[in-house]
Formats: sequence, C-alpha cells, structure tokens
Amino acid sequence: MSFSKQSVCIDRTDFSALFDALKERGYKIVGPTLRKNAIVFDEIDSVDDLPEGIGDEQEAGQYRLVKRDDAALFGYNQGPQSCKKFLFPEKSKVWTAEKTHEGYDIVEEDHDADAPCAFLGARPCDIRAVEIQDNVFIHNDYMDVGYTTRRKKSLIIVVNCGQSAHTCFCVSMDGSPKAESGYDIALTEVIKNGAHYFVAEIGSDEGADILKDVPSTPAEESHIEAAQATVDNAKDQERAIDMDGMKEYMTQSLHSPIWDEIEERCMACANCTLVCPTCFCSKVEETTDLTGNIAERWRSWDSCFTRDFSYMHGGSSHISIGSRYRQWITHKLSHWIDQFGEAGCVGCGRCIAWCPVGIDITEEARKVAERKKGEVA
Repeated sequence: MSFSKQSVCIDRTDFSALFDALKERGYKIVGPTLRKNAIVFDEIDSVDDLPEGIGDEQEAGQYRLVKRDDAALFGYNQGPQSCKKFLFPEKSKVWTAEKTHEGYDIVEEDHDADAPCAFLGARPCDIRAVEIQDNVFIHNDYMDVGYTTRRKKSLIIVVNCGQSAHTCFCVSMDGSPKAESGYDIALTEVIKNGAHYFVAEIGSDEGADILKDVPSTPAEESHIEAAQATVDNAKDQERAIDMDGMKEYMTQSLHSPIWDEIEERCMACANCTLVCPTCFCSKVEETTDLTGNIAERWRSWDSCFTRDFSYMHGGSSHISIGSRYRQWITHKLSHWIDQFGEAGCVGCGRCIAWCPVGIDITEEARKVAERKKGEVA
C-alpha cells in the first residue's frame, strides 16, 4: 500500500487547473458538493463547488455536517450517493416504440449520446463497488449495454481517505483507505505545517495526459511520507465483519430467530439498498401515451425490501419484513460470492448511517455467526 515514486505534487492553488483539463476533454465532472445539509455526489462546475472546510459525523442512524478547523476540500466521509447514481441511473429509458402503418418502429436509447463522466472524489470503497458492478453488468453472459457504454467512457479520480467514519469497515472487507487499482488518477490531500497540496498518482494513460495540463512538481520523500501518514490515519476502524465462515453461517441460518428480532425494528424503507453502491436490483415498466401510438420501456431501481419485488404467480415469496432483510444480508455476504466470486459489500457503512432505526449490518452479521458457532459447540 505504498505510494509510487513517480507521484507528483499539486498545490492547492493550482487545483482548479484539474477542472479546466477535464472540461477541455469534454468530461461532465461529478463530485462532492453541499446540498440540503448533506455532502452529495452530483455534477459540479468548479473547485468552488467542493465542500471546503466541511466534515461529517456518522453513526448508526445518524449523519450530520461539522465545520473543520482547516480548509480541506475532501475532509468528509462518504455521503449517501456514489458512482452508481450515474453509471446505473435510478431511472432510464430502454426503448421507444412508435406506431406506423406497417406496425411499430422501435428505437433503442442512444447511450453514446451521454457525455462522459469524470468522477472526482470517489473513495477507494466506491472504486471497489464499481468493479463489483462491472462483474454484474459487464463481465457475464448478459452484458448491460447502457451501463457498459457509460462505464467505458468514465474517468475515475479517486481521493484516498484521510479519516474513517464510525460506520466504516472497509478494512475487514479486504478494502483499504488507499486505492491500489481501478483509477485513472489517485489523489491524497495533505494539510501540514501551513502547506496544502495533493499527492497524485497516475493509474492510466488518460490520467497521465490530464495531469500534463495541471501544474505540478515531482513529489519529494517528505510529501510521500505525509501522504502515507494521512491514509494510515484512516486504517483504525471501530466496526468490522469477520468473513471467515460467514458465507456458510448465512446459508445455515435461514430459520434463525434473528430475522424475527430484526423485523421488530426494520421499517422495510429500502434506504439501505438505495444508498448501497453495489445493489443492482431493478424493475421494468412499459407506458403508452393516450393515443396508444407511442410506447416506452423504462427501467428503474427496485429493492428486495419491497413486498412486490419477490412476487411470482400466486403471491410474494418474502412476505415478512424479516425474510426480506434476511434475503438482503444473505445475498450480500453469501450468495453474491456464489454468483460473482466475492462479497457484495465493500464496507462503506452507508447502510448503517442512513438506516432510520440504526440497524447495523456488522452487528447483525456478528449475531448470526455467534449463534451459529454456539449451535455447533
């Protein structure tokens, strides 16, 4: 997890040049910005849109912004949104059919018309989530054309973490506060002894080309040591999931009373799946205009917490809220491994912070494991 010796140093006063370089290449810049008392991931135009000097405090069912004692641009933890919002939109048109004298002309949505996105400020856990969704939408027998097109045109500028929220547990999920791959440019923000700069690492040819237009100097040993100390500061995390044996514990606990206990608290609001950067469930709906001449097919996000999600002829297979939570967590920590070779959780902690009643996936996973170990003993 060491920094490249070829890293460069970008002074805070020159950071706006990165925005100029991205715009010149036609990128739509998506990054963190302040909206409605939260730091969200949305389209931004300049460095002035970044949440300068703003941090946050997160706990189970809690999120609030706080004023930092410095001018950090990325001194916050992950908010409720991620790259998923743009690579796999909440709602997207699949095709339009227009009636003609000979039948219907079907026009599929032109995904190439979308401007390429530059994700500035994605966290290492967000990159891992994108790679997991790549396995879902690209690297299988049923490639999703829209996602694949948007993904291939995207640019990722990750910002390594300088702190962890109380809800973070990426280290236990084989993650790290520092990105090791999957990025075009990796930035580490350093504020030390009156200096404010970014240590930048190149991850692709496109990233190298962009950095040519950003004023920088070769990173000295002191810069690299300061950057390393920054990410090391984020390694200590309060929460964790012990994945040793978890896959089997989950599948062997389908009738555990734990799910009934969760049902007494869970509201089935689907917040956890909405903020999760890896959840990919969706539904398809078709609409027609009043004349019946034009029909459209739309895809939108869905959730295993909605009763109708598991509907089959005769009714839903997951009627109780407890069974829906069981489906969600078991898929994340067990069945996902069967499907894609890795867990469907990156330890970002969003589902913990944004659950209205503070249900904690790390606690529920621990309870399942402890109960199963007790039964075996």
